Amino acid sequence: MSGNKPALTKPDANSRTFERQAVRSPLEAFRQNPLVQMLRPAHAKSAATTAATWLMPNLMHSSLRGEAVPEMMQPARLGKIGALEVRLAQTKSDVKRAQKLRYKVFYKNGSAIADAATMLAQRDKDAFDKICDHLLVVDHAAKPTMSGKQPVVGTYRLLRQDVAEKHGGFYTNDEFDISGLMQRQAGLKFLELGRSCVLPPYRTKRTVELLWHGVWSYVRRHNLDVMIGCASFEGTDPDRLALPLSFLHHFAAAPEGWRASAHPSRRVEMNRIAKENIDTKAALRMLPPLIKGYLRVGAFVGDGAVIDHQFGTTDVLVVMPVSAISGRYLDHFGADATRHAA
Repeated sequence: MSGNKPALTKPDANSRTFERQAVRSPLEAFRQNPLVQMLRPAHAKSAATTAATWLMPNLMHSSLRGEAVPEMMQPARLGKIGALEVRLAQTKSDVKRAQKLRYKVFYKNGSAIADAATMLAQRDKDAFDKICDHLLVVDHAAKPTMSGKQPVVGTYRLLRQDVAEKHGGFYTNDEFDISGLMQRQAGLKFLELGRSCVLPPYRTKRTVELLWHGVWSYVRRHNLDVMIGCASFEGTDPDRLALPLSFLHHFAAAPEGWRASAHPSRRVEMNRIAKENIDTKAALRMLPPLIKGYLRVGAFVGDGAVIDHQFGTTDVLVVMPVSAISGRYLDHFGADATRHAA
């Protein structure tokens, strides 16, 4: 993790408005690319993929109007659909439940390699857990755990810029140099998304919708402007991922003002196949649903990938300005994020 970043200054209202408007031209050009149009919801296949990819635009559209975020009556509880509830972790026990879920998904069911301490604890944990907020999706209809609590079936880790700057920076900065990006967008407030996981039986539209509802409620509550984070491909052989990595390089690269690169010591070239030789349909099939969803709503991808040997993944940087979300989508969660309010 790099050292502390320079302090950010907040521009006046006119400057801030100008910054938001300035990104629209390259964003529109990106969205109108016929290959990117293939990412639109009409081409989504599975229920899980559809949920992950059409919900985000509907969540984000209201923010473009700059409406105020009302205070929630119960800050911990963010939403509910049937027996499923999304809320923020409030205790150390809550965070441990999220860590246990991550261990099960990443280590037991995934390809992550546990060290002795992780294996003994049966939890995926690091120093960032102490400074992050944790979204939890809880199933109130499921059999209680041995501790007598309802199981956590999905989670997301959230780190606001103001918190990150007090503790040495974002987790993302371990793989990507985002300092230049943040300086160029110094008037905007960043949120890092990470450690997203859902138990296999719950990878459905309803669970994903609640997770995104929780993220959007959090964005509205804290008046955040940009979401960033690492998104992963399974596997550590970039040659086997040459097609999707090259697709992202040629068709989803961030404009200069939003670009950030992998650290030189860890950078893996994404441009592995010439643009004219890319089979776009095959590339789209190889994109993980989460990455596909981010792209559909207006996110960009940084320069270069990074191999994460511990987790057995190849990571790319995703940058999603809230002001860049396509305005053509209908509202789904409402301007005040209360559609699924608990």
